[in-house]
Amino acid sequence: MRIKPLGVLLASVLPLLSHAADIGVARYNVSFPDGDRVSYVGAFASQFPNGLPVGIGSGLVFNGQRGGDLLLTTVTDRGPNADAPMLGKQEAKIFANPAFVPLLMEIRIGGGKAIATQARPLHDDHSPISGLPLPGNLIGSTNEVALTDMLKPLPSDKRGLDTEGITPDGKGGYWLCDEYGPFLIHIDGQGKILAKYGPTPLAGEQAVASGLPNIIKWRQPNRGFEGVTRLPDGRILAAVQSTLDIDGKSKNQAQFTRLVSFDPASGKTAMYGYPIDIARYQKAKDAKIGDIVAVDNQHILLIEQGSDKDKQMMNKIYLVDLSQASDLASFDGQGKALEFADTSELAKRGVKLAKKREVVDLRKLGWQQEKVEGLALIDNRTLAVMNDNDFGLQAKLVNAEPEGKKIGDYQLDQQGKLSLAGKPVNTTIELRPLEQPQSLSELWVLTLPEPLR
Repeated sequence: MRIKPLGVLLASVLPLLSHAADIGVARYNVSFPDGDRVSYVGAFASQFPNGLPVGIGSGLVFNGQRGGDLLLTTVTDRGPNADAPMLGKQEAKIFANPAFVPLLMEIRIGGGKAIATQARPLHDDHSPISGLPLPGNLIGSTNEVALTDMLKPLPSDKRGLDTEGITPDGKGGYWLCDEYGPFLIHIDGQGKILAKYGPTPLAGEQAVASGLPNIIKWRQPNRGFEGVTRLPDGRILAAVQSTLDIDGKSKNQAQFTRLVSFDPASGKTAMYGYPIDIARYQKAKDAKIGDIVAVDNQHILLIEQGSDKDKQMMNKIYLVDLSQASDLASFDGQGKALEFADTSELAKRGVKLAKKREVVDLRKLGWQQEKVEGLALIDNRTLAVMNDNDFGLQAKLVNAEPEGKKIGDYQLDQQGKLSLAGKPVNTTIELRPLEQPQSLSELWVLTLPEPLR
């Protein structure tokens, strides 16, 4: 992946205006001095003469300081992909580079610069893994179809991962989380997979890995684990990105999303409910977790984000208190799933959700990116946040019909042809570059006016 560096790095420090107290913000656009880019040689390669920017930022972890510089590790997701219409009854995505291998990179902040180096692909004993979706017959499959840039189906991969978070294991390696299974993945420092854990299968279900609660298999497609952190006592805590969709019926009424605790030493699991700001959204399913990081054994920082009722993006960081939260596992299997209960019914059943307090409203600080997918704790007054630039890629309609302005309005057949309301159309889909700032890897270091808690 050696082409020209990503571009000029910009850093500035700005105070927060019109907020309860000033928050310091150091802004960086991450550069790639080794010329790292992602290859794209498909039908629309002329749109990307230098390949694609590396899509780091799906997770972020602080590793300490060296010579006054901040050291962090980040991870990509499954690779460059873009929206596609439904293929029959299946969700679909265009994979610009189906051979892409999710990878780790190191980020060093110092001297007014943020620099990413040391790309390490994820692999197991056999070979590098891929970012392609799981086969449909496996528990945890999203039932999603991967497509070429010409909208033809690609093979699935039972070793596929869509990595979305990273935390240290305390021994030189890391834990990652994934959106497919959803999975927890233990790796060494070079990206070798040591163990993988997913929803425990029930009778008749096939699984790639097990050890986690079965109920999390009901995560919405592309909404599995979105953040992971290691608590000081060694437990791994992973956040399901959005509300579970039990039997395809609960995603728009659930009052919470789930935080799953896993103890690698004992295999013990527990689950806690994080209350989403449900009144802010058109539908409960629109709320998304971006990342989490532990403050202590009972408190985490969590990014909640999504498009609100007025179609305005919200990106907020909350301090979440788990100390009084119920273990939801004790309620599962006892009547209707908790995702179907409103707040009064949850109270009647004795369910206590986690408590939360807003710490930072990133939009009020000037954040313009759609998403924040990386969150790291540097000290009890300093945080780092980062976006995922989606590899600088997007899908666009060409010759769109007046009644079909969105990609999701169309249907796709096995030959890669589009239709609208059952009628063939001349509309096609092209891959095009994202414009700045969305195509940049943006990293902020925030200094809070007072220590957390």
